[in-house]
Amino acid sequence: MDAAGRTTARRALAAAGALASVLALMVVPSPADAAAGRCGDPARRPWCDTSLGADRRAALLLAAMTLDEKIALMASDDPLGGPLGGFSENAHADTNAGIPRLGIPPLYMADGPAGVRQGRATQLPAPISVAAGFDPDAARRYGATVGWEARHRGNDVIFGPTVDVLRTPRNGRTFEAFGEDPYLAATTGASWVRGAQGQGVSASVKHLAVYTQETDRHSLNMRVAERTLREIYLPPFEAAVKDGGAGAVMCGFGQLNGRWACEDGAVLNKILRAEWGFKGFVPSDHTAAHDAASAANGGLDMELPIGIRFNAWNLKRAITEKKVSPAKIDGAARNILRMMFAFGVFDRAAYPNDLTRIDRTASEATARGLAENGITLLKNTGGALPLKAPASIALIGKPADENPSGFGSAQVQPFGGVTPRQGIARRAGTGTKVTYHDGGDRRRAAAAAREAEVAIVFAADGQGEFFDKSCLTLACAGLFARDHDALISEVAKANPNTIVVLETGGPVTAPWADQVKGIVEAWYPGQQGGDAIARVLYGDVDPGGRLPVSFPVRESDVPTAGNPAQYPGAGKTVTFSEGVFVGYRHYDARGIAPRFPFGHGLSYTAFRYSNLSVSRTGVQVTVTNTGSRSGIAVPQLYLGLPSPGVDVPQPPRQLKGYRKVSLAPGASTRVTFPLTSRSLAYWNDSADAWKVAPGCYKVMVGASSRDIALTGSFCERATGS
Repeated sequence: MDAAGRTTARRALAAAGALASVLALMVVPSPADAAAGRCGDPARRPWCDTSLGADRRAALLLAAMTLDEKIALMASDDPLGGPLGGFSENAHADTNAGIPRLGIPPLYMADGPAGVRQGRATQLPAPISVAAGFDPDAARRYGATVGWEARHRGNDVIFGPTVDVLRTPRNGRTFEAFGEDPYLAATTGASWVRGAQGQGVSASVKHLAVYTQETDRHSLNMRVAERTLREIYLPPFEAAVKDGGAGAVMCGFGQLNGRWACEDGAVLNKILRAEWGFKGFVPSDHTAAHDAASAANGGLDMELPIGIRFNAWNLKRAITEKKVSPAKIDGAARNILRMMFAFGVFDRAAYPNDLTRIDRTASEATARGLAENGITLLKNTGGALPLKAPASIALIGKPADENPSGFGSAQVQPFGGVTPRQGIARRAGTGTKVTYHDGGDRRRAAAAAREAEVAIVFAADGQGEFFDKSCLTLACAGLFARDHDALISEVAKANPNTIVVLETGGPVTAPWADQVKGIVEAWYPGQQGGDAIARVLYGDVDPGGRLPVSFPVRESDVPTAGNPAQYPGAGKTVTFSEGVFVGYRHYDARGIAPRFPFGHGLSYTAFRYSNLSVSRTGVQVTVTNTGSRSGIAVPQLYLGLPSPGVDVPQPPRQLKGYRKVSLAPGASTRVTFPLTSRSLAYWNDSADAWKVAPGCYKVMVGASSRDIALTGSFCERATGS
């Protein structure tokens, strides 16, 4: 079939709107077709003039397009991409075949918040581990690695990062995003975007605007107050657009205050485009569009995985019935074209799908370094860690011989991998006897632990897309979880020198915490996790992570516990009645002590904070390594904002700055946390704007949200942000 025939067939199939017909008749473009679809001669096609800006080029091309061609651009042409993409080396998540007549090239897209999901790729640590790094530079390296591999798998767009703020720790996709704090998620996500787009691909930040659970995700109506939306759930998307320059923003499932996410003009048109100045395109999550006219008017530009709603039959009828204006169709096509011009898709050869161009050695080194940067030391009684060349080590638990990961669209098929068992055995060397027991028989596992000088229990949860966790213990923490809580307790009774290494996608309750000497949270550490864990356990590197989520003592302590209307919902409706009191804000306001607080993480050395200097424009503090070895400090700035009234309650503290510093023994550094009006602002519903409340602002600097070393204050007069 030639190019014209394929275009005609695609339109006919879209008009029919039948998935079965699409599956039967779909023609996948060949490499030759892709090459033929590049821009062409500027003399014949003025939009191919690279001296013009993206807006002008898009306008010129749009004027040459027929209505059918504009509509064809508004949907992916790849029915196999959504449900099946990622299993094959050649299967993109989504593909728009382009318009060969006009030199509009195909657009290839891949899943990628945790690495490229297209056949084999570098399995990086889970994104929550990147958030645990409290390190924008590491987030940039993460995004750059994903972008580089996506480019060399032939993609123009990568679906990532996921920046949905964690509301409930039972959310199955906790591992895929950046934790419970909007400031941390915003700074991490924007850096991720810059790293990926620096490799010549567009990031597609997801899932705008509120996506906090897997339970009923396709049908859920989320009731969220405007202030809560603005202060908690939108900042990471705003930063990705304004600071990261994201080329695409994906709308998600469910309804926000009765409006489907991919039809929500209040968010997509008013906030995303008019307020934030976004000029990229908005693709839908797979099958998230519900009505063609509402989606076109609401700000959706491209439907994925195929044009079930966005097809010639639906959209032409909507135009005839005056439900959609031709200008809306033009706007969607223009947004897609403008992004393609801005990212050079027209002006280069198609990126080759060539594994040999991926420097696996460099990617593996990056994966290991990122894992080390996010591994978080939660407990270390009596200096149990780092390990001091023990004569024998018993490794207990099946995860010691695996590389756990989350499942779903963020799951990556790794090139290879190093398990903790392999990494520790190699690092221990011949002078240490290393044994392994999978923990299936707790009595025998305890006996193995009793025979060793040190017992290290590996415990994992199971989480991912499609399902929320059934609870937060390691007895039922995921779809494939084993009863690791009981195993840890049995081993701890048998060996007083028991260390626990958690490989989880989010918080767990850890009822055994007082029974063990050490606790290390390694998250899902990726394909090089075994070496990273070994290096941290032996002290070759300082544990670099700090908690991006609060670990509760019991599940009843979490913000959404005990109220079905809050979670999982009543009558397919979830009410965000906790407002801005999400994560540590909730624990602090209620006076609830978490097991391990937000921002917590130990070093193998000690630090002192001194010489606090406070002004309205910034806070400074001196950090000194008072220990005998080099280590990593993560000083954190929290502000306590004055409340402008009883109807605007403020959390006791909010993260407004952080720095990651490495210091030699005895060394000091001066850390500066800049402050802007936005740092001090709250969302004023009546003014529909950010405002700074008059009053005095409490300044808190320390090692976590509950480990505040220094306090100060400054006072402010009321202004706009």
